[in-house]
Order: sequence, then structure tokens, then C-alpha cells
Amino acid sequence: MKKPEAVETPKSEREIFFDDREESKAIFGVEDRFLKAVKSTFGVSVVSRNESVKLSGDEEKVARAERTILELRRLYGTGISITLREVEAIADAIANEGAFDEKGERIEIFAQQVYVRPKTTGQASYIEAMRKSDLVFSIGPAGTGKTYLAVAMAVSALKKREARRLILVRPAVEAGEKLGFLPGDIQAKVNPYLRPLYDALHDMMDYGQLRRYMESDIIEVVPLAYMRGRTLNDSIIILDEAQNCTANQMKMFLTRLGLRSKSIVTGDVSQIDLPTGERSGLREAEKILKGINGISFVYLSRRDIVRHHLVQQIVEAYEKYEDGAGGN
Repeated sequence: MKKPEAVETPKSEREIFFDDREESKAIFGVEDRFLKAVKSTFGVSVVSRNESVKLSGDEEKVARAERTILELRRLYGTGISITLREVEAIADAIANEGAFDEKGERIEIFAQQVYVRPKTTGQASYIEAMRKSDLVFSIGPAGTGKTYLAVAMAVSALKKREARRLILVRPAVEAGEKLGFLPGDIQAKVNPYLRPLYDALHDMMDYGQLRRYMESDIIEVVPLAYMRGRTLNDSIIILDEAQNCTANQMKMFLTRLGLRSKSIVTGDVSQIDLPTGERSGLREAEKILKGINGISFVYLSRRDIVRHHLVQQIVEAYEKYEDGAGGN
């Protein structure tokens, strides 16, 4: 029996030259960390020289690795400080069927010469919805930028004086750990649940400015239970982890919206931590509010994940498992 002939994958080799050593250092990263991320994502050979980098391997993968490096070069030219997080996000998006939205607009935040930009077409649609609608629901898996982009848009509105206040809200729902056993008073107990919101804020403002804004109540980070009875005007209100709101809590939150205010609701319906039998307010709102003028629903998918490249594969593996017998 004749053995099947091996099909050779087209090979390619490309070299990118930089204007000077300063530019190449910024794009390569310390000890070539950024280039190593590109190599890991695309599985190509990456050889750096003082002011150039040579890529070789599968033709399509080399082309996408080249696009990634050229995008980093473009970002460097705009004055944006390149970080490993930025490199991984761009590389992963380009690896994922070229989903990176190169024309995505910049979101201006307080940090000097630093901008937040959409990394995928889904994220670009999310930003457009936040600009146009007074109430936006963003639903998708972990790592798609739901919370980060919402906080960036809100901080940008504060900077431009398009809003007077920013209120960040999260339900303090136990995810396998008992809240009552945490040490400290009630504020100390709920702070771990609010930590992701503080992390996003710290990326966009320096510590002193954030502290001043919080002391003067321009920015509030509060548990959902503290929202009852309030009406918020001239504000942007973000409800994070909304899949863990009950139906009554969601109705209470949505009716806090005051004059000249906007609200953004984010959640991942695959990670509901409510007690068995309790309805998710996010899922219910999705059924009740669709079609109302001024309310937008944006659905992000694993194609919009901009964390470590393994996160996308983890989400996909869990989706397959839950769609099969393992999810029963």
C-alpha cells in the first residue's frame, strides 16, 4: 500500500527593520519579552537583531506575526506605552481569525499619553453602544473586557465633564466561600468583592487622584445592597457581575437611573453563583427589556477574549463540556 504523501506547509521568511535602537527596544520588550509572546502565540521562529527582527515559519503564521509587530510599531509611534498585556491582547486577537480592529477609536483616560482601545470588532461594537445608549447590557465570558471598557468609558466621561459622578456596583455574592468568615467589619468583608473594580480604576488614574475623587464622592465603589432608595443624576453607573443579581435586585438597580445618567450592566451568564432555584436578574432582564428604544444588548464571545491566550481555549473547552453529557 502506497504511503500518503506529506503535504508541505508553505514556508515564509520576513524581516522587519526599525528606525533606531530606541524603537526596537520598545517593541522587543525587556529581554525580548514581547517578541517571546509573539513567538508563543504564532509558533514561528523569531530572531532579533539590534534594529530588526526576522520571522520564519508557516507562511500564514508569519504574516500574522508580522501584522502584530507592525501594529506594535504603529502604537509606539502614537506615544502609547507598550506593555506585555497590550502585546498579548493584540497577538491573540490577530491569531483569532484576524479579529483585531485596527481602526478602533481611543478612549482618553487620566493617565498621561495612555489610551484604552478596543482590541476586537466585538469590543468596538460595545464602545459604540455605550456612546449611543443610556442603558447597555454587555454579556460575555471572562476576559472579553466587559468591565474594563465600561470603566474606561466612565472615567473618560468624568475627564471630559460629560458626567459628574461614577458609581461602580457589584453584588457581594459568595462563590464557594462564606462571606461571614472573612475577618473585619462589613466594609472589610465586602472589599474583596469590589477589588476588580479598584484594579480597573488604578490602571486609569494615579493613586492620589483616585483617592481625592473617592473622598469627595465623585467616584463610589459600593455593594449592590447599598443602592436601594437612591436616585442618581448626571452619573454613570456600572453594575458588574450582574449575573449574580436576583430578579428583584436587578429591577431595583435599573430604577436608580436618574436624569442625564447612563448605566452599563456587565455579566457572564455561564458563571452564576446564586443559590439553586434563585432567578438571575441578568437573564430575566434580557428577556424583558429587549426591543426597548435606548437600551442596547451587546454579546461578546470567546473571539473577544483579550487575556492570556489560554483563557480562550479554557472557555471553549468548558463550553464543549457543558454542551455535552458533562453539563447534565
